[in-house]
Amino acid sequence: MRRSAYLFAVIVVLFLLSACSASQSQEQPSEAAAAAAPVIQSETEQAAEPFNASEPNSEKQSDTQETEMPGDMEEQPETMAKDRPVWQQIALTNARTGETFTLADFEGQTVFVEPMATWCSNCRRQLHSVRGAKEQLAGEDVVFVALSVETNIDDATLASYANGEGFDWLFAVVTPELLGLLADEFGRSIANPPATPHFIIRADGSITDLVTGVEPSDQIVAQIIAAQG
Repeated sequence: MRRSAYLFAVIVVLFLLSACSASQSQEQPSEAAAAAAPVIQSETEQAAEPFNASEPNSEKQSDTQETEMPGDMEEQPETMAKDRPVWQQIALTNARTGETFTLADFEGQTVFVEPMATWCSNCRRQLHSVRGAKEQLAGEDVVFVALSVETNIDDATLASYANGEGFDWLFAVVTPELLGLLADEFGRSIANPPATPHFIIRADGSITDLVTGVEPSDQIVAQIIAAQG
């Protein structure tokens, strides 16, 4: 009996020890998990912080870009002045006054240009028509220019011719360079005085087609008014 009771007590003690050990082993993972949870949460928050922290910077950067864009995209004023061709910028001498000018000097004005020669009878007739047109357009913003294609005459000879005929506008001797450029622009008839070639430079520097033939004053006036638009 006593031995049996002793064995029973030992078994009970072993059972209780086993139960306590199992309980502790179950509680330890829970406690470890509980202890680890703040660490995991903290690491998750830290990983998320760079993304959250960048949002204000992104908004600031976006605001900065939106502020700077209007300045970057500001339109530059368009250049309204039209480039003149080289032949309009070549220096000429007014044979009657000795003053230097170019055909480009008359920007904003209409310029009637009549190539001619002092020996050409058709040119003389045409220039008298030009004088009549000039009188009809007195006070208008129109400039008349006669260009002698005789590159070998001097200014005094041309001035004597113009003054003798009563032509009181610009007369100039073309340079060989200018004559070549005019031929490139209008064709070889520009250098044929008996054909009485003439053209008009509009106020913006553009030009009309070359016209040939002796014309009355009224017809010249009509051409100039048409060129003025």
